[in-house]
Amino acid sequence: MSILTIFAKRFITGETLDSAIEAIKRLNAQKMTATLDMLGENVTNKEMAIKTADCYLEMLDAIAKHGVNSNVSIKLTQMGLDISDEFCYDNVSRILDKAAAVKNFVRVDMEGSPYTERTLQLVYKWHEKYPNVGTVIQAALRRSEKDIAELNRRKITVRLCKGAYKEPKEVAFQLKTEVNANYIKLADMLFKDGVYPAIATHDIKMIEAALESAKKYGRTRDDFEFQMLYGINRSGQRKIAEQGYRMRIYTPWGTHWFPYYYRRLRERKENIFFIFRHLFD
Repeated sequence: MSILTIFAKRFITGETLDSAIEAIKRLNAQKMTATLDMLGENVTNKEMAIKTADCYLEMLDAIAKHGVNSNVSIKLTQMGLDISDEFCYDNVSRILDKAAAVKNFVRVDMEGSPYTERTLQLVYKWHEKYPNVGTVIQAALRRSEKDIAELNRRKITVRLCKGAYKEPKEVAFQLKTEVNANYIKLADMLFKDGVYPAIATHDIKMIEAALESAKKYGRTRDDFEFQMLYGINRSGQRKIAEQGYRMRIYTPWGTHWFPYYYRRLRERKENIFFIFRHLFD
C-alpha cells in the first residue's frame, strides 16, 4: 500500500456515498455536523458535469433519508465552469432547487484565483434566488477584504479559510505571517457585519482570535461555527464540540482522491508538514 493510499484512507470517508453517510453518523454522534463533498475537479465534458450534479441530488436525498446533520459543498469546475458560466449556472441551480426542497444548504467552494471573480459573480446571481447558498473566501488572496465587504453587504454567508493554492505574489500574500494577519482581519469583518461566519481553520491562534471577535461583537455560540477537515486534528475537533461550539467537518468521498491529494501535497510544502503532524493524532 502506497503512502498516498494511507493518506487517502485517513482523510476521506471512502469511495461510496454509503461510507460517507456512515462517517457523518459517527460525527453527529460526537455532536459535530458535516459538509459532504464528492471529490473531483475540472470537468470539461457536459455529460460528466450533469452526471456529477445528479450525484449531488442523490447526496441531498441520502442526507434527508438518513436524517444526518450535513449540508453539501461543491466545486464549480466540477459542475462545468470550464465549459461556460451559463452551463454551470443552470447545472448548479438544479442542486440548489433540490437543497431548497429538502431544507438544506449548499456551500460553493473557492478554487484557484483564476476562478475567483467568476465564482463570486455566479454566487451573487444564485443568491438572488436561493438564500440557501454560501461561498468561501481565502485569506491568502489580496482581494479578499474587498470581497468580504461585498458578501457582507449582500448578506451571503462565508466560510473563511487560509487557502491551499499556490498563487503569484501579485495575487496573494506569500508569508505565513501575512496570511495569518489577513485571516484575523477578515474574521473580524465577518463577526462584525457578516451572516453566520464559518471559521475554517486548524490553527489554534486563528481559533482564539475568532473567539475574541465573537465576544467583541456579542455573537452567541449559535451565531457562527468552526470548520475542520475530516481526519485532521480529531481530538481538537471533539474538544471544540464538547465546549459547546458548533463544529462542522468537511467530509470528502469518492474515487478521485489521488489527483486531489497529490495536487495538495505538490502545491505547497506546508501541506505535507501539516498532514504529517496530524496523521497520528
